[in-house]
Amino acid sequence: MADPQDVPRGAALLEALETAELRVADRDHDGRWVVNARVKEAILDLFRTSEVIAMGNELTRESYQGMDLQGPPFRDKDLLRVRQFNKRDDVRLVPGGSAVRRGAYLGPGVVCMPPMYVNIGAFVGARSMIDSHALVGSCAQIGEGVHISAAAQIGGVLEPPGARPVIVEEGAFVGGNTGLYEGVLIRTGAVIAAGVVLTATTRVFDLVKQQELVGTRDEPLEIPAGAVVVPGTRPAAGEWARERSLALGCAVITKYRDERTAVATALEEALR
Repeated sequence: MADPQDVPRGAALLEALETAELRVADRDHDGRWVVNARVKEAILDLFRTSEVIAMGNELTRESYQGMDLQGPPFRDKDLLRVRQFNKRDDVRLVPGGSAVRRGAYLGPGVVCMPPMYVNIGAFVGARSMIDSHALVGSCAQIGEGVHISAAAQIGGVLEPPGARPVIVEEGAFVGGNTGLYEGVLIRTGAVIAAGVVLTATTRVFDLVKQQELVGTRDEPLEIPAGAVVVPGTRPAAGEWARERSLALGCAVITKYRDERTAVATALEEALR
């Protein structure tokens, strides 16, 4: 891993991110994640200095037949084109409207089902699955063997440079229509059930350990390793709310991962 104090600029920065020579966040030996603010600052500098140009290719233009387009269909920063993969990358990018922006790393064996999108600065570990309509936002860090289900939204963050991105560690399962935002940290092997939305300050009630988990803007929420998190509700405070049986959304840990959970969330080898 390159020294973040000596961060390259321009195209060299994108190449370093795409090869994982540089990462936006790294995990220490004690499991603590550290943000490389200088890498994020370099990405922001690229946005500031890169010119907006027209871009697109013939395959893209074919999908716009019948429209009176003047030139290529897209306009974006010159260096931030769609990333191209080759056999050596060993990434399956299935046809059908997906895109991976330059400056994102996808490890060997990653499968991308259409349509999906991965933004600049993101890291997706080997053999992970990104399903249809899923988003991996800017600088999000996804570990090996993670399943990001259909329509899951992994929020991105570029500013402020020191802010922790959303991190999903190895072997975790992110269910359909979930939302992970504001630097939430999902530890190894955790399962986030369909429809759960987690932000930095979401309250999570652990029924197993009988404790309440909550984060702050500076220290966002952390979901423990192996936790199985489902959508829940809690009563709204106040007599007026009680009279109307009002409840607020929350998340609940109902158990910790076991053999049955592992079978239900296993990545299918045949899909690779």
